[in-house]
Amino acid sequence: MNEQTSALTPSADQTITFNPMAGNPFATRTDAIKALVDLSEPLMGHFSTGKGRLRLGSAGAHFHEAAADLEGLTRPLWGLAPLIAGGGHFDGIGDFVTGLANGSDPDHPDYWGPTSDYDQRIVESAAIGFAIAMAPQTFWEPLPDRAKRNLAAWLVHSLSQTPAPNNWHFFHVLVSLGLDRAGVDYDRSIIEGDLDYLESLAMDEGWYRDGPGRRAEHYIPFAMHFYGLIHAAISTGHGAQDQERAERFRQRARDFAPQIKLWYAEDGAALPYGRSLTYRFAHAGFWGALALADVEALPWGEIRGYWARNMRYWASLPIADRDGILGVGYGYPNLLMSESYNSPGSPYWAFKAFAPLALPESHPFWQAKEVPYSATEGVTELAQPGMIRWEEAGDVTVLTGGQETFQMRQAAEKYCKFAYSTRYGFSIENDTRTFATGPFDNMLAFSEDGRNALVRESETDARIGADYLYSEWSPMHGVTVESWIIARPPWHLRVHRVTTDRGMDTLEGGFTIRRTDVPPIRSIPVKPPARHADASSQPLDNGRVEVATDEDLSLLIDLSPTARTGRVLQAQPNTNVIFARSWAPQLLTRLEAGTSWLACAVCARPATLGDPGASPAAPTEDELQAMKDAAQPIPVWNI
Repeated sequence: MNEQTSALTPSADQTITFNPMAGNPFATRTDAIKALVDLSEPLMGHFSTGKGRLRLGSAGAHFHEAAADLEGLTRPLWGLAPLIAGGGHFDGIGDFVTGLANGSDPDHPDYWGPTSDYDQRIVESAAIGFAIAMAPQTFWEPLPDRAKRNLAAWLVHSLSQTPAPNNWHFFHVLVSLGLDRAGVDYDRSIIEGDLDYLESLAMDEGWYRDGPGRRAEHYIPFAMHFYGLIHAAISTGHGAQDQERAERFRQRARDFAPQIKLWYAEDGAALPYGRSLTYRFAHAGFWGALALADVEALPWGEIRGYWARNMRYWASLPIADRDGILGVGYGYPNLLMSESYNSPGSPYWAFKAFAPLALPESHPFWQAKEVPYSATEGVTELAQPGMIRWEEAGDVTVLTGGQETFQMRQAAEKYCKFAYSTRYGFSIENDTRTFATGPFDNMLAFSEDGRNALVRESETDARIGADYLYSEWSPMHGVTVESWIIARPPWHLRVHRVTTDRGMDTLEGGFTIRRTDVPPIRSIPVKPPARHADASSQPLDNGRVEVATDEDLSLLIDLSPTARTGRVLQAQPNTNVIFARSWAPQLLTRLEAGTSWLACAVCARPATLGDPGASPAAPTEDELQAMKDAAQPIPVWNI
């Protein structure tokens, strides 16, 4: 059998799902309980002897191993505590309770150690506070008096330690909710200070910044709003001001819901954007927390629909290892796209999605008939985070600008590309020295030596119009770029004015699409490279770079004054966050010292939609200047 025939022959391996939730319809509360149990059962063989630690792998994070083991123990509680609170049962819950007792005991071998400033233990303390607040009959009342004293002392001590200046301040708040429920005294002024700081991060229309930086990503729904709604649902006994604050959290969620729903596609996928994507179906946590706090920000059937579709999306992907343990990654286990703070237990923050299990079957969230997805027509401006959005069947595309990176792995790829897609995700570079072979999807890369690449990582100016974004940025000393990113669905246009004081190679990428064992149906240039090392570019007819498969089509049309060459790159494996292998259309040229213009039209869409037709023309210089002058500073950027 030749290689081509063999590649087309189905194998038994194709039936492996690598997902304990596979096939779950999430049509009922019972389905959700089954998913939680199916995901939790594989954890049970990985406790330490004293149950105070849960170790799910040998890969490391930047923090202490004891904190990583604590993370493995506590993160499942985000789902198991609501299950117990709602009258459910999990056979292994006693091991978690024993673990809380032994891990907080300074005399036990499993002791987690004391919490210190900026410590990961602050993060994990929140799940313990949440569990005690939700189900004290399981996580507090059965503990012996000595265990109660130890656990209370460990939690109270955590409140005296400094959290990171972002959503971490909510972890103190969640600990306080558990201490309130347990009747343990603590310094309430600490919590009031935390809450005041968190509210200082609020922007208009229900958005927050996650700390002092120019960032608004999934931490806004699955952290800032999720925790705020828990506070609104549980906090009592602290006077009228506390309840007024709770109502502010509820109102911001009402304002936010009609906007964050625009990050979701018809298949339930949420926009892959920003850091901490390994938390996966924590995306659904926002919709479940609305129910927990009885906030009907949208009709209950719509809320239930966004929650259920997202859970079904995640049930369809190979996100677990062979033994059913969730792997660090996104669409599949992938350490290349991880952050330094991702330990093997990190993915279980996804269990935030199970918050509505605390609610009875009679709650409107569970009783409401799931409302089918309704597409949003036309182009939508999401001014606060600096995004322009539209959709076609099967995909939501978002143009971005104004987000600020920080010192973390692949920050530029996670925040600063020109476009992101629910269907096509985005790619990360596995080495900065890959100018010749990197995918650089929806990026413009620069290189002096043909090896090292630099891209947009921050802006000196970032503005938004009704259907476009403008930014000014510099990838390196002596190079300044002005970029206009313009929505023309199903296309978007990119125009760059580049001023450089020396010669520079450039590479601009379109959307990457899934690569299977079958060659592309169509590739322009005609012959796609067999390996990334063979990826030399070629002159183009009509400026067109194209790659098409049975599933998808990705196009780049060069509109630059001086023609660029093009290629279809077989990207290195495990660079796209959703699928492990991909094709990447690209445009390349060398710029000499001075000012040059680059422009292109970009489109990717499911193959069922067919060819998008002629690409739109690039605006004139006068039109671009008028757009720049009319645009407004992006709020998240304009600190």
